[in-house]
Amino acid sequence: QVQLVESGGGLVQAGGSLRLSCAASGGTSSSRAMGWFRQADGKEREFVAAISRNGGTTYYLDYVRGRFTISRDNAKNTVYLQMNNLRFEDTAVYYCAADRIEFRLPRKEESEYLYWGQGTQVTVSS
Repeated sequence: QVQLVESGGGLVQAGGSLRLSCAASGGTSSSRAMGWFRQADGKEREFVAAISRNGGTTYYLDYVRGRFTISRDNAKNTVYLQMNNLRFEDTAVYYCAADRIEFRLPRKEESEYLYWGQGTQVTVSS
């Protein structure tokens, strides 16, 4: 069983930056791909970024590519999402998730992730 706790959300002006962290415990997170998803008010949850277990492969939502960077530190059991040049449309609750299967490349589909954090709110003021 993997437990995930996100932190780092908050209120920021458009054009600003935030770094989200996802601390994992209680399981085999270092052997799993990890992902970030987000859900805005009134919308479905969507994929944002994912990273392989060794950090060598990353995927991004087209809208955030070039502005967001996903990374991980397996020694600290932590995954990060650096978000730069934030836009009002990035406002959402951001969730960290761990792949349901170990030792495979990351997926973009929400259904492929088994373990989820509670989410952290990111609000971008325009």
